[in-house]
Amino acid sequence: MPSLTLTNIPYPRIALAPMEGVVDSGVRRLIGEIGGVDFCVTEFLRVTTELQPSKTFYKVSPELLQHSKTSSGIPVHFQLLGSDPQLLARHAIKAAQLGANVVDLNFGCPAKLVNRHKGGAVLLQTPELIHNIVQACAQALIDTPARLTAKMRLGYEDTELIYENLAAINEGGATELVVHARTKTEGYKPPAHWSWLAKLREASRIPVIANGEVWSVEDYDRCREVSGCPDIMIGRGLIADPYLAYRIKKQDPTLPLPTQADLAAVLLVYLKREQAHAPDKFLLSRGKQWLGMMRKGLVPITPLFDAIKVCQSAETMFDILTACSLQEGFYKALLPSSDTE
Repeated sequence: MPSLTLTNIPYPRIALAPMEGVVDSGVRRLIGEIGGVDFCVTEFLRVTTELQPSKTFYKVSPELLQHSKTSSGIPVHFQLLGSDPQLLARHAIKAAQLGANVVDLNFGCPAKLVNRHKGGAVLLQTPELIHNIVQACAQALIDTPARLTAKMRLGYEDTELIYENLAAINEGGATELVVHARTKTEGYKPPAHWSWLAKLREASRIPVIANGEVWSVEDYDRCREVSGCPDIMIGRGLIADPYLAYRIKKQDPTLPLPTQADLAAVLLVYLKREQAHAPDKFLLSRGKQWLGMMRKGLVPITPLFDAIKVCQSAETMFDILTACSLQEGFYKALLPSSDTE
């Protein structure tokens, strides 16, 4: 079993959560450049019936070609999802061989399609299988430099098996555990039950990272206080406000929320980079998707959202975003000087 001792890791850390269909390599790169994030986790590679080719690993994580780091040096963990212990172990070894420094196992995805195919949070109903998966992957990585981590929720429909699942991951050989503080059936409905994280942290012999419902600096502080976890993983909150981790790390209560212009500038940089290799249809869809997620945050962006949602072309969308990004903002200087570098 690999060592459970983590060395040379700064605390506290902020992680950008994996979000299927949202947090791609371009998003990881840009939010990492803004600052405040200590590591990211990829969207999952779904493990089904056979060992995937190398090109599939590189598609999930182009950062494998950069020592598993973004261009600004932020570590990127490679996530796997599936239910076959031995097949997952083979994928874990391959990820390590291709350059992954950390392999993460997904026991938290609540998507119905994923769960129907015995992946993600549905496995929280079978702690023994979780143990077998973790153990197989940990053993597979024992002769590699890579270490194993995992992510889970509080349970599937309830928390009845929460300590069995915690023990399965601990005893299987994972070195860290992210816990999304809701059950699968609760999805993303508030609140997140941070008090549960304190109980799990006390019962766990590996570090527990808190996740769920952090949208502001105040939420971050409160989550750490209630959970006792030094490290926090943020998903939707960092997509809604890509400057959130930067403000948290600054520890300056006088820093204001970003403006609509700040958010438009983020979206513009991301989309202009994607324009080099993506069709207009993708750009338009992606721009509307990210803006819709920004709308759920604390920055009022209804005028921009209303203008973009009716766009029929990427060119029109770019024009609107450009005009908005030129308005007053507080954090635009944190963005790369060249939109397409």
